[in-house]
Amino acid sequence: MTGGHLPPVANKTEGIVPDEDDKQAAFRALADRVLNGEGQASARQRAGAFRNHGLAPPLAALIGKVADRPAQVTREDLAAARASGCTEDQLFELVICAAVGHSARLYEAGLSALAEATGEGSPGHVA
Repeated sequence: MTGGHLPPVANKTEGIVPDEDDKQAAFRALADRVLNGEGQASARQRAGAFRNHGLAPPLAALIGKVADRPAQVTREDLAAARASGCTEDQLFELVICAAVGHSARLYEAGLSALAEATGEGSPGHVA
């Protein structure tokens, strides 16, 4: 580089940062994978964890904390969920579903806010 000028930032990210359609497609693929991929937890449990709705206690309490207050999850929450009949693998999957589901809701809210702010219409629905 001559004259101390830096190239435009766009040149640094060209071809690296996916466009919005690719990002949305990737996120939909992630959501589909956690909900429908192979695993130990049932499809009903995964959907409940993803939506943070419809799970029986104490699993509902754990998943609710994972989605809304993850820093408050305790060993006791995990122990109670295990005692209700969930295996370690099932709990792991359900925690992932809860986290991805919460991020999907935040992502959709962000896309909706962006679409409203820019007047670009309704964004695609993630899950």
